[in-house]
Amino acid sequence: MSRTKEFLYPSKWIASASMGVRLACELRMRIISGMIEKGTVLSENKLALEFEVSRSPIREALKVLASENIIRLERMGAVVVGLTEKDIKEIYDVRLLIETFVYERIVKNDTSELVRELSKILEMMEVAIKYGDADEFSYQDVLFHETIIRSIDHSYIMLIWNNTKPVMESLILVSMRMRLEEKYDDFSRVLKNHEIYIKAIKIKDRDIMIQALHQNFDDVQYKVSDLWMTQQMLAKGREQ
Repeated sequence: MSRTKEFLYPSKWIASASMGVRLACELRMRIISGMIEKGTVLSENKLALEFEVSRSPIREALKVLASENIIRLERMGAVVVGLTEKDIKEIYDVRLLIETFVYERIVKNDTSELVRELSKILEMMEVAIKYGDADEFSYQDVLFHETIIRSIDHSYIMLIWNNTKPVMESLILVSMRMRLEEKYDDFSRVLKNHEIYIKAIKIKDRDIMIQALHQNFDDVQYKVSDLWMTQQMLAKGREQ
């Protein structure tokens, strides 16, 4: 892809992906952050020119985004649908359902290895914040929850997770970047909640598990406000 302008999606996360997937990741981030506004018509020809690629990977990217319901395919391109507050909350409803189910399975298993893995990831999250790296923090945050979900070895739960992960990952990335700029102190609360996750898994205490789940998913209101703030900042940037 062309490097004539700044890209929102971390290139190192998708270095081995196809061009279509890489373009989908970038366009998804631009739509979710508000850089590409709702109602915008995305032209295959214009996108191919901007990213200096053929129309084939553009079509692949647009099909991916259409499957996520954030664009609507038209004859020669697509119209941006975007995400509403209701959409965002529904995405986190799915996460809550998945992780509630996973926790019920976890209490029947040996969790010692899982606790060690999660503790290492939490350390990486702490290092990321120490060095002000919101992208790395976001990567480790998603990995933390994915590690929990993978631990029960349930193929269909993973299928649901993988289908919701791209949009969810972008929401987290937008949120964490905004927090680093505007609400840095809030990271201590986020880290503390992940400590509760680990404690709940270690001692297999359902009450603590419920506390960890609801503290994490009550955080959706912050993610919605972070998204709104990011969109406002980008809009001001365009005006300037």
